[in-house]
Amino acid sequence: MIDPQYFDDLVTTATAGLTGDEVLLTSIDTEATDFVRFNNAKVRQAGNVRQATLSLDLIEGKRHTQATVELSGERGLDDARVAGVVEHLRAQRAVVPEDPHLIINTEPTETSQIGTDELPDRDDTVAAIVDGAGDRDLVGVYTAGPTASGFANSLGQRNWFQTSTFSLDWTFYLRADKAAKAAYAGFSWDDAAFDRTLRDAAGKLDALARTPVDLQPGEYRTYLTPSALDEIIGLLSYGAFGARAQQTSQSSLLRLLSGHDELDASVRISEDTANGIAPNFQEQGFLRPDEVVLVDEGKAADALVSPRSAIEFGLEANGAAGDESPRSLAIGGGGLDVEGALAELGTGLYVGNLWYTNYSDRPACRVTGMTRFATFWVEGGEIVAPVNVMRFDDTLYSLLGSKLEALTAESEFIFDNSTYERRTPASVRLPGVLVGGMKFTL
Repeated sequence: MIDPQYFDDLVTTATAGLTGDEVLLTSIDTEATDFVRFNNAKVRQAGNVRQATLSLDLIEGKRHTQATVELSGERGLDDARVAGVVEHLRAQRAVVPEDPHLIINTEPTETSQIGTDELPDRDDTVAAIVDGAGDRDLVGVYTAGPTASGFANSLGQRNWFQTSTFSLDWTFYLRADKAAKAAYAGFSWDDAAFDRTLRDAAGKLDALARTPVDLQPGEYRTYLTPSALDEIIGLLSYGAFGARAQQTSQSSLLRLLSGHDELDASVRISEDTANGIAPNFQEQGFLRPDEVVLVDEGKAADALVSPRSAIEFGLEANGAAGDESPRSLAIGGGGLDVEGALAELGTGLYVGNLWYTNYSDRPACRVTGMTRFATFWVEGGEIVAPVNVMRFDDTLYSLLGSKLEALTAESEFIFDNSTYERRTPASVRLPGVLVGGMKFTL
């Protein structure tokens, strides 16, 4: 994988060819990933990905042009590629209009954060997964390896962030739509922790073999696992917390922002960069603070403000990326012991996963979606039977507000497992949620 020195040398060579008052911004995303795909607890595909993408922004005054280039890791070839792209950007810039909201960091700050590599041996991990599955039908994908992001500009700024993580995203499949989904991710492999995850999923798989029940539409006492809550919070992450969406009244949290509604006083939501796996800088070179509090004691607090929004709306930037979405969102825990969640639920629904979530009423922050995989009917604190698929339709102000009874003390660290272009360095930390009444419509 390309290292900080290679990146520094590449940018230094590129900036030597600048003319006049040109400024060059560069960002790099690089990874060295091993992956293994499983079906029926057997290895069906194994391989690796080694890639690095360099983004360039060539600026002069208020005009700028951007491009990306794939790097080979060979200096001579990469220097030539980058030089050619810079020439192309220079020609394009001559015909583009000025950008009134262009802003860059002109106070260069050097940072370097390289996490320790404690990743397990791939063959040992594969053996542990296959052995742990036994005769069950395990379907999933394991990815592991270092990822890194860097920023550099011709003003002398250099930033590097590197971490080494693994993620096993999998299900125990039973039949039809019955499966127990689970995930295990982190920085170092713990056999005991993986065994606990296996046992939990195996127990749910056994429960799924029971005759399922159909519930009538209505309001049910519900426990949402962190994975289920992640589906709802993931929807909010697209626009709800960003300054632009809030300033233009497109945020789904308008009622919270205006004070017409609020969440429970126990709810605290933040962009927790210091404890996430996302870099602590963004594409214009502005650093991210350790934490930005978005909701405090159930009330709206700060927004995620990108440099462009800061200029357009007269705000103070706080290191948000251009899309102003959180990269390391966290919800603080409460006082409910995870092991006692079913007992505290008593009688009601245990929801392991949700999917197909979307807004049914965006201004009211009303969300709809379907239950997925392991959803169970619970009586007396014990799982009785799986529940056939149901649709929920409820507001955030109910789920985390008027109907919220408890948050688990323990939070789950959930990595973003999307790999559309590359592994995504983003994560959430979420508790489980006990809700006094969650609305289901069919």
